[in-house]
Amino acid sequence: MDNFIFDLDGTLLNTINDLAASTNYALRSAGMPEHSVDDVRRFVGNGVKKLMERAIPDGLNNPDFDETYATFRKHYLEHSLDTTKPYDGIPEVLAELKRRGKKLAIVSNKFYAATQELARHFFPDTIEVAIGERENIRKKPAPDTVLEAMRQLGVGKEGTVYIGDSDVDIDTAHNVGVPCISVLWGFRDRDFLLAHGATTLIERPEQLLDFA
Repeated sequence: MDNFIFDLDGTLLNTINDLAASTNYALRSAGMPEHSVDDVRRFVGNGVKKLMERAIPDGLNNPDFDETYATFRKHYLEHSLDTTKPYDGIPEVLAELKRRGKKLAIVSNKFYAATQELARHFFPDTIEVAIGERENIRKKPAPDTVLEAMRQLGVGKEGTVYIGDSDVDIDTAHNVGVPCISVLWGFRDRDFLLAHGATTLIERPEQLLDFA
């Protein structure tokens, strides 16, 4: 493989504690019940709006949804680096892929500004393109954001692989028409991933080098 396109949360970065902190800050500010980190882990994977839809009682039907969601976004943009860090081995693997001449990108359902900030902060020398959720483009599992990343990288489907930790990532790769590598250090376990169509699973980041 020559082109590696990565999911962000649960794949490159362990973001769960910061996501849970901002979720609970927003809920607490609105007088709503809070959730455990494990609850939030189950809520993530389809973008932060869907995360808050799952976390807020009655979801989109809650009259305070928009205000609470806005509180989350503001808090998370200010606190997305509090405890977030790459999974062990990720920076070294990305550096080796880059050394081998591979093209690297991030495609996330996290909102665009946060995706860009996290990519610049943690992977300034390895990730060439970082795309997050935007209003004018369909988010994963639609193929649009991955296809946009491929366009920016100047590559096609041949030699491209998508790497993620969730069923959304499996569906995204299928919709793009590229293979998917599912990682087992993220927010979903082996049984879940296999039940949702995973065909290639890895347990450690350095196993990605076997595909390069």
